Amino acid sequence: MPYVNLQITRGASREQKAQLVKDITDSLVRNLGKKPEHTHIVIQEIAEENWGFSGLLTDDWKKRQQ
Repeated sequence: MPYVNLQITRGASREQKAQLVKDITDSLVRNLGKKPEHTHIVIQEIAEENWGFSGLLTDDWKKRQQ
């Protein structure tokens, strides 16, 4: 039973999330022979102020890119 925890920053549409779930499920079926009905995918949306990389919080990094 595959369990995938996908963490992304907020902002994806419902349609984009649905496509991610489909694509990840299809990949597990194709590459590992897993059954779609046994595959669980959880999408966690993280506020940009709670996600950091490159030494900065994501919202601060984006401000610097403008």
